[in-house]
Amino acid sequence: MRLVKKRRLCYNTRMDKNNVFNATVCILGILILAIHTVNLLVKKDKRKDEMALLDFFTFTLLHFATYLVFTIIKISYTSNAYIVAFYTIFYIMNNMEVFLLYRYMSLYTDLSPKTKKVTAVINATLFAIFVTLDIVNVFTGIFFTAENGVYLRSKGMIASQGYQFVMFAVVFFVTVLNKKLKPREKAAFAFYCLLPLIAILLQNAFKGYAIAYASIIVAIEVLFFFVNVQKNIDLAKEEEKNKEAQIRIMLSQIQPHFVYNSLSAISTLIPLDPQKAQAAMDDFTEYLRRNIASLTETRLIPFETELKHIESYVALEKMRFNNRLTAVYDLKVKDFYVPPLSIQPIVENAIKHGILKKVEGGTLTLETYETPEAYVVVVTDDGVGFEMEGVDFASNEHFGMNNIRYRINKMCRGEIDVVSKPGKGTTVKVTFYKEGKV
Repeated sequence: MRLVKKRRLCYNTRMDKNNVFNATVCILGILILAIHTVNLLVKKDKRKDEMALLDFFTFTLLHFATYLVFTIIKISYTSNAYIVAFYTIFYIMNNMEVFLLYRYMSLYTDLSPKTKKVTAVINATLFAIFVTLDIVNVFTGIFFTAENGVYLRSKGMIASQGYQFVMFAVVFFVTVLNKKLKPREKAAFAFYCLLPLIAILLQNAFKGYAIAYASIIVAIEVLFFFVNVQKNIDLAKEEEKNKEAQIRIMLSQIQPHFVYNSLSAISTLIPLDPQKAQAAMDDFTEYLRRNIASLTETRLIPFETELKHIESYVALEKMRFNNRLTAVYDLKVKDFYVPPLSIQPIVENAIKHGILKKVEGGTLTLETYETPEAYVVVVTDDGVGFEMEGVDFASNEHFGMNNIRYRINKMCRGEIDVVSKPGKGTTVKVTFYKEGKV
């Protein structure tokens, strides 16, 4: 006689304490995640890390909603197939959450290209392996099985958490060892990594209770308020500092003697060469307009906009000093963005404090080029140059180079390198990294 194994079904209308606890945790988690998700959705001009955080919150919200449905159905109905199917989904969702957490962390901390590449490969490889093993478990039971409609862990169950343990460790060490992160940020990421791991261990002592899900809620609140919200506050403060630096740079440029000398030169030109005087007046108007417009600019602007500002200034100086100033433009790339008043003050500094201090004048060269990691702008003059040792770039003589350096670093994580030799001239290299640099 052939034996047919019957599918085991179980109907249970009793509301156990663990089901009440689990349903409550899910509802609370859904409400909290929904609030954070909506807040991020309605925010304008989201940063890249905030977009990644939105993906993380949205998926986690879906995860909690799925578990709530599972809990409600399980109150009245269960079967071996039902348990295996849903727990397989949960295992994969757990891995996906860790995958998205890593993505958020990598964008928030602006990892260096090398670190980002190595950790991304580790993340993607382990994710693919463990998702595959979760699916294989359906046929082999290496992680868990179901009997009489009850979830049963196998001996290999702890191995199913391997991906989460490894990536939590990666996130933990990458953030804790990151010198650019504040102690508060390091603590928040560390807390998020450690709390779920502790919850996984506690889960063994409280079987049937969604301890891990409760820990996720707490960890998310810490991550959101101590990292994302605080970062917005810090960015607002930095923007205010950037604005002040921008105003200082602008005021240092619109000096009365420059305005007076430019207008006097234009006035002299009017009877001699009206067309040239008109062109000079157009350059002067454009120069002032760009300076004043920079007061309200809080975002990066196209390099070509900054270039127009540079060209108008150079044209005015050439009008005043004739053959003493020569300008050469070697622009291999123009399609990138820079902070307003980031290159023009450097050009002005090169002309006033380098070239025009030589009796015979000299040549200004503005060069741009692109590398795989960055856009580079080089301002070179063959003026008087100076000794690098002991130079204070914050002094009036150097047009507040520290202010320019600060703004370039804060707005796009750029760098400024200055090389100068007395009698030879000065080269200022400005590097705008495409994805930031740690």
